[in-house]
Amino acid sequence: MGIDWGSASDQELWSQAANEYAGEAFGELFERHANRVYAHCFSRTGSWSMAEDLTSVVFLEAWRRRAEVMFSGDSALPWLLGVANNATRNAQRTLRRHNLLLAKLPPAGEEADIAADAAARVDQERLAQHLLCAMGGLRQSEREVLALCDWAGLSYSEAAVAMGVPEGTVRSRLSRARQHLRDLAGEEQPRCVQQLNRSPARLLAGGAG
Repeated sequence: MGIDWGSASDQELWSQAANEYAGEAFGELFERHANRVYAHCFSRTGSWSMAEDLTSVVFLEAWRRRAEVMFSGDSALPWLLGVANNATRNAQRTLRRHNLLLAKLPPAGEEADIAADAAARVDQERLAQHLLCAMGGLRQSEREVLALCDWAGLSYSEAAVAMGVPEGTVRSRLSRARQHLRDLAGEEQPRCVQQLNRSPARLLAGGAG
């Protein structure tokens, strides 16, 4: 009797990914979580192309370590987003160069229909750059906890797995990060700060082709 991959839990899939069913099990894990990993990488970088590359890095790392990593909880997503955090940190130098080039692009105007998708992607990258700019005054740990909890929608316990810290630390970091962001924004919040609570999943729906 074959395995019903669609109804298997992440834990079951992960255990199967280390044996003869590796391809099928890992493929199902990818289908379940790739979009969330992609959205998280985009929210951390503001670049569709870099988010795509980083998503590949995350799942390649997951595949490489499939026989040794045992994540806690029912979902593999927190562990995958933890790998994504590490990947985005390592990509910061490339990201800074990318941002400098992106900032030189002219504003999107009237475009031909065949370029509509490209224009939308540029618009979404510009919005994401504004969000990242608004968060520029935050500590790395504050940016990460905001991205995981407020954007990726992880629970405190799931974010704790992703960040490798106790749940209480997540709660305190998130509280400080939100307050710090409010302090940076002041009473009159610019549009980029107002957009910080907008889910990158909706950014993907609105701007990704």
